[in-house]
Amino acid sequence: MQQFSIAPGTTIGAVLKTPPIEPLEARILLGHALQLSRVQLITQSERSLTGGEAHAVSSLFRRRLKGEPIAYIVGEREFFGLPFFTTPAVLIPRPDTELLVELALDRLPQGGRVLDMGTGSGAIAVSIAHARPDAEVTALDASDAALDVAQRNAARHGARISFVRSNWFESLAPERFDVIVSNPPYIVENDPHLAQGDLRFEPVDALTDHADGLSALRIIIQGAPGYLAPGGWLLMEHGYDQAPAVQELLSSHGFHAVQSWKDLAGIERVSGGCR
Repeated sequence: MQQFSIAPGTTIGAVLKTPPIEPLEARILLGHALQLSRVQLITQSERSLTGGEAHAVSSLFRRRLKGEPIAYIVGEREFFGLPFFTTPAVLIPRPDTELLVELALDRLPQGGRVLDMGTGSGAIAVSIAHARPDAEVTALDASDAALDVAQRNAARHGARISFVRSNWFESLAPERFDVIVSNPPYIVENDPHLAQGDLRFEPVDALTDHADGLSALRIIIQGAPGYLAPGGWLLMEHGYDQAPAVQELLSSHGFHAVQSWKDLAGIERVSGGCR
């Protein structure tokens, strides 16, 4: 597979007819390499690739054949209807996490304040700020590289966000928020999924807490009451089987209206409660 190459003079249509990867992925990579839209790939299907173009496309296909995620190869992924810069320094935004944004927007009062903990690419914070320009959004992360990506995404979409470098609440100034959201590391240490698919290429510290999968969630739940306004909500994404444990943690720390919400696959993916 690593020796795969496309010969100069091959037409666009021929490349797409029998690609070495999934046809949709082939169209995305070919369009990225040639800077052509999906429609242009069709209308220019008989155009022959130059030597440089053939080399560029072959290189991208080889990277995908090795398993590298499409989002990292092309450098972006769509989330909540917006394109986001995506690098190996951050998790790849996923459709299931859009549920977290929807729940936050439903509970955010006019002119309200939001805190996104462990912002990564900034997908959650930027989506909220873009949808609600009246809101005051703060996003934190312990990684300088992640914050750089998040800031680029905020600038890309004109989102007004205050960024803070902090390991959870450690460096966060005393403030009150109407909604706190987080998609923290929640995969259990040594989970076999960490060695499969796209997860192999994503930042491991953003995927797992290197423990039981609940340690980051515990820190957030324990510290959130000191940063939530009266009636404020804490909303967190978690693993497919963690809803009961997260609900118990929320209840034991005084949260009310504790509940979980299902993602697109019908899995309880987000849990939260009100102070």
